[in-house]
Amino acid sequence: MTTSLTNSSTARSKRKLPLGSLLALAAAGFLTAMLETLPAGILPRLSADLGVSEASAGQTITVYAIGSIAGAIPIISATMGWPRKRLLVLALSGFVITSLLVAVSPFYVFTLVVRFLTGISAGVLWGSLAAYAGRLVPAEQRGRGVTIAMAGTPIALALGTPAGVICANAIGWRLTFVLMAVLSAAVLVWVLSVVPNFPGQEKSLRTSPLKTLALPGIAPIVITSVLYITAHILIYTYVAAFLNPLVMSTSVGAVLLVFGLAALLGLWGVGLMIDRHLRRMMIGSVLLFALGMLVLATLSQTPALVFVAVAAWGIAFGGSGSIQQTALTNAAGSAVDTAQAVLVTGWNLGIAAGGVLGGIVLANGGPSTLPWATLALLVPVFVVVVMSRRHASPAPNTK
Repeated sequence: MTTSLTNSSTARSKRKLPLGSLLALAAAGFLTAMLETLPAGILPRLSADLGVSEASAGQTITVYAIGSIAGAIPIISATMGWPRKRLLVLALSGFVITSLLVAVSPFYVFTLVVRFLTGISAGVLWGSLAAYAGRLVPAEQRGRGVTIAMAGTPIALALGTPAGVICANAIGWRLTFVLMAVLSAAVLVWVLSVVPNFPGQEKSLRTSPLKTLALPGIAPIVITSVLYITAHILIYTYVAAFLNPLVMSTSVGAVLLVFGLAALLGLWGVGLMIDRHLRRMMIGSVLLFALGMLVLATLSQTPALVFVAVAAWGIAFGGSGSIQQTALTNAAGSAVDTAQAVLVTGWNLGIAAGGVLGGIVLANGGPSTLPWATLALLVPVFVVVVMSRRHASPAPNTK
């Protein structure tokens, strides 16, 4: 009887998630997303202070994304033998230093260079989070662990950027970046205090990016992720332009708030069910996103239905990153670090492509064609998800 109780207690202990460590990773992800999008809300102040146009100031976001693309694969590949915590510490240290440098930057070009360096730190950090979370938890709870660790990104997109705008209006954009440096330092201390270290990979176990893409299931997941984020950015970037002809220009803030809250709801739902229903959630995320776009494309003359469609889109998007990251972690096995670096690079390319494609669609077809173009991108996503059932979303205990 005593042995039975002891075994039961041990099993419960093994099932207990290391929330302190996972939340520290989530806070790091929050910083990554917030630092990327923060300039979007303070462009007038930023451009006036640096003596450039708002369009030029907006390139501080572009170079951040370019830095993420440039840094993720080569740096993570070159440091696979390092203890994994060292990468987290260096990336967060990069946030502290570069945020302070942006805060005191006297020149536009210097600001761009520093933002590029911040992007490199972001690419390394974001590319490490899901793999790190996967090591922290047992295989049967990997999806929930990854969801918690990746929760910072949608929370930052929903709440962090508006909060940053409020801070910038209250204390100025330079002190806002100082505040970001302080927050980054606090998260760095948190990570140093509670997140355990893991050894790097032996040289014989390391896999190149090309060989990683050739592993069963990896390419379909990466393709799905890239097309999904491209579709999202295509409509999200130009949502104000879409709403203007509908006489909803004054509702842009309310629409984005509904999207953000729905995304948090979707993230919570995914966290509850992802380990048992990963494949179903992959399919459901694509279908719900597509349904929202179909409503926007055909029934957007009714404002209430616009909010319903945006809510469906938000729920679908909120947990999509966790779904894709968990599927990739399950499929990659020992090549998880390289696979995550490839995914981060593809993700950032998708963000860039979505903005470009959205601009082309808007210029040539008008605002009403944006949801149709988004829907067109989701069709191949659905086909890939359905056709890749064998390897792209295996149960964790099959690895």
